[in-house]
Amino acid sequence: MQFIDPSAKISPLAVVEDGAIVGKNVEIGPFCVIGKNVRIGNGTRIHSHVVIQGDTEIGEDNHIFQFASIGEINQDLKYNGEPTKTIIGNRNRIRESVTIHRGTEQGGGLTRIGDDNLFMINCHIAHDCKIGHRCIIANNGTLAGHVTLDDFVIVGGMSAIHQFVVIGSHVMLGGGSMVSQDVPPYVMAQGNHAHPFGVNLEGLKRRGFEKATMHAIRNVYKLIYRSGKTLEEAMPEIEHYAKTEAAISLFLDFFKRSTRGIIR
Repeated sequence: MQFIDPSAKISPLAVVEDGAIVGKNVEIGPFCVIGKNVRIGNGTRIHSHVVIQGDTEIGEDNHIFQFASIGEINQDLKYNGEPTKTIIGNRNRIRESVTIHRGTEQGGGLTRIGDDNLFMINCHIAHDCKIGHRCIIANNGTLAGHVTLDDFVIVGGMSAIHQFVVIGSHVMLGGGSMVSQDVPPYVMAQGNHAHPFGVNLEGLKRRGFEKATMHAIRNVYKLIYRSGKTLEEAMPEIEHYAKTEAAISLFLDFFKRSTRGIIR
């Protein structure tokens, strides 16, 4: 049985399978296919030819453009139909031909996306990825399985990120980057393979960071990349900065989760 709010506007040419839940003021365009285990939150707009399958939860006020595919069977050859999920937050913009695949049992069973993200044309978000809030992935950006993007990450067009890589908050990756190792918070990086070339100061200014905080971030960047010290040798000084600048704690949290080593 369908659970469709009376205020929803669904094209007669769309297919909404029995069991799907559609919230208030949802719009579903022609030739869409909405699977039986899909839940769509209030105010979400779905253009034509969108396919949403699997155990997929989509929050409120999202805007999903034509030919997107969400919650479909992933491309991991180990996947054998296990019950896994895709969860998407609120106010995301998912542009044309974006693909977002469900998780795998080995990766925790969940692909999760936060709020207020923009995924531009033809992006691919693979199984078990975790994306925070207010991220932007430009055209043709590709995330392999198990990738983590923290908040306010910008991924330039035509970039690809290796499996299990962690990208810290406020990172900006230039277009065409191939990222095979973890990227610390606040860093700008680009290249094949991506290497760091400074702090994302312009992005921090736009987000209201104070000068003293940005100065501390630059000092930590210099400790990591210009002091000649190993990360272990630099860590006591980073911890010292974190005692007076809360923004530096993002470095400490990042290093606890980093498993692939950081870009150099």
